[in-house]
Amino acid sequence: MLNLNPITRIEAAVSKVGESTSDFDLNPDVVLPEGRILKPAAVLVAFQRYDDQLRLILTKRASHLKHHPGQIAFPGGKLDEGDDSLEAAALREAWEEIGLPRENVRLLGRLPSHETVTSYQVTPIVAEITQPFEQVPEAGEVAEIFTVPASHILNPANFVVERRRWRGVWRSFYTVPYGPYYIWGATARMLRSLADTAER
Repeated sequence: MLNLNPITRIEAAVSKVGESTSDFDLNPDVVLPEGRILKPAAVLVAFQRYDDQLRLILTKRASHLKHHPGQIAFPGGKLDEGDDSLEAAALREAWEEIGLPRENVRLLGRLPSHETVTSYQVTPIVAEITQPFEQVPEAGEVAEIFTVPASHILNPANFVVERRRWRGVWRSFYTVPYGPYYIWGATARMLRSLADTAER
């Protein structure tokens, strides 16, 4: 796998069957309630070539938002009634949040779903952006759009496990810092899943 170019490695990784992940993977003492109902959601894990370098597009959420202010995230959100699939939800959200047109996207497949502490079952939809587009951050929700080299997030050695207190207890989580950007939590966990699969 290490001799393949990045997009080929990503396509190969997506084709494999992996295990679902969650915000609780590094916290085995957490007991999740039986019969909990998870809301479906999808995010777009979109890669684009810049000067012969493959890069991942991410967003920084606005600091005034009620949920996850200032955090690094993929474009995405919950499944709406008008969405006929998780792919449709991810593409709609990417258009709304960063101005990415559907016709500029080649879908590569899905990663295993991820359960968040906010009771969402998030499915990462992996894609290649085939044509340049004008990035337009959604007013009021997206503070910044930026990119990270695929080589950075495909290398498991770049991930660090950290911990902080959450609801009175210590909770461990993945991070994959890049320059001034602190990528952590669910975003980092989904990227770690991709990195682990791409290594095999």
